[in-house]
Amino acid sequence: MFISRLIIQYVNDQTYLQICEVIRLEQIDAWGKRTDKLILSTAWPQMKEIAAEEGMIACGYERKFDEWSWLFQISKFYLFEPSGGLFGCPLAMTNGAAKTLEVLKDKHSWVYDKAFSRMISRDPNTFWTSGQWMTEKQGGSDVARGTETIAVPQSDGSYKLYGYKWFSSSTDADISLTLARIVAKSGSVIEGTKGLSLFYLEVRDENGIMNNIQMLKLKNKLGTKQLPTAELLIDGARAFKISEDGRGVASMANMLTMTRIHTAMGAASSMRRMVNLARDYSTRRKAFGKILHQHPLHVNTLAFMEIETRAATILVLEIARLLGRQEVLGKGKELEDEAEVLRLIVPLAKLYVSKQAVSVVSEGLECFGGQGYIEDTDLPRMLRDTQVNAIWEGTTNILSLDVLRAITKSSGTVLKCFHEDVTRRIQAGRSNAELQEALTAVHQSVNNVLGFASKLSPGLVEMVARDFAFSLARIYMGALLLEHACHTDATQMDIVTAKRWCEKDLAPLCTQGGHKNFTQKSMEQNLALVFDGYLHPSRL
Repeated sequence: MFISRLIIQYVNDQTYLQICEVIRLEQIDAWGKRTDKLILSTAWPQMKEIAAEEGMIACGYERKFDEWSWLFQISKFYLFEPSGGLFGCPLAMTNGAAKTLEVLKDKHSWVYDKAFSRMISRDPNTFWTSGQWMTEKQGGSDVARGTETIAVPQSDGSYKLYGYKWFSSSTDADISLTLARIVAKSGSVIEGTKGLSLFYLEVRDENGIMNNIQMLKLKNKLGTKQLPTAELLIDGARAFKISEDGRGVASMANMLTMTRIHTAMGAASSMRRMVNLARDYSTRRKAFGKILHQHPLHVNTLAFMEIETRAATILVLEIARLLGRQEVLGKGKELEDEAEVLRLIVPLAKLYVSKQAVSVVSEGLECFGGQGYIEDTDLPRMLRDTQVNAIWEGTTNILSLDVLRAITKSSGTVLKCFHEDVTRRIQAGRSNAELQEALTAVHQSVNNVLGFASKLSPGLVEMVARDFAFSLARIYMGALLLEHACHTDATQMDIVTAKRWCEKDLAPLCTQGGHKNFTQKSMEQNLALVFDGYLHPSRL
């Protein structure tokens, strides 16, 4: 029923065009009254209705499938995303907010009772979506330095927020979670991460009046144009603190985990949609006397795209499986080790799958020739929308540094668990003669990468963070594909996929220059090379 509903929604040209309509902001009505009315796609409310009735958020929290509930939910999102007209973005933030409130429910029961029940509602009339308003004028992932919004305590226990949110995805959301600095009686605030607390606010009151929030302008973005994103002036918005003082960033951890999983999943699903379209087109288009799929070079390109997509998908689904086990099965040594691995592979999936998607979707446009560049086909939009995955929720470099933080914070335990997990997964391949070379490649790569990283001086670790993260991601994908290829119900193409993936460079940290490019001298040369001929800063 769910898939049929999405197919009907997607193939109905008029409805799909409506989903992708560009939105507008009407700040003042005909009588001069400020309304900040968003003119959204006419199909946007339909997507919200489908999301509620299908329990896109609810199914993860109802736990009907025990530890498999998160895998079930993420699988539904995998199907929903390519046809959802980007409504998956507000749903991702809603999922993150719901998870955050669920964790904090004992300390803030009334917020939980009011908002959580609406975010997991299957009734379109009561279903709420949530925003995630973190980015300010200083911008970027450096929230400790960039957050200037202040929170003034009120006598009833609430706070009034004052600040400027430079990038608010899902501006049409019903509620939002946001960071702010509490103003002390002396008028001072605490700078840095320790000064940030997490707040809950409702965007409008029961009459639809904005909560002392003004939409100043819509963001003119490369893609995701049907997704409402605005600059907001928060001028006394009523809000409630839901974290301990100074624990705002830590309390956001669950939200960031969920949105990063959604980003990786959305990237993987965009790859799958493009591969499916390109494959189908290859059976229809005739060139140089043959159908496209009769040209070996074209099929070789499609095979590359298919393998990348399978690797991305298995990583995302494994993360969902591990997340479900963490929530339902309690504690124990095995689960503790899995938690360490999960802490590492979530940022790995977000950063690596997002980069894969840009490459695969761009390659997919080429598979259509000139038609891939024509807006009427809707293919260019897919590339523009895919590009954002590598940027929001942390760029590739930011997530690479997050991987390093996870390792450092655990004093190396994360890497130990990662190595043991990879080793365990590939053991099944020892009895399969076809997989011996692939098994050896993964085994050697994980040992080489961890050994190489252990020898780097602390001052050079940051420089290699991206190559290190890419290596870990490729190795883990290889281990998952190998494990899958050993299942009793695995097909020959599962074996081919595992072998092909493991034939690629699994350890760019060790192979792309190695010790020669990762030295203090090379770091100094990088700086000199980049600024060679650069005379003075621009005046922009």
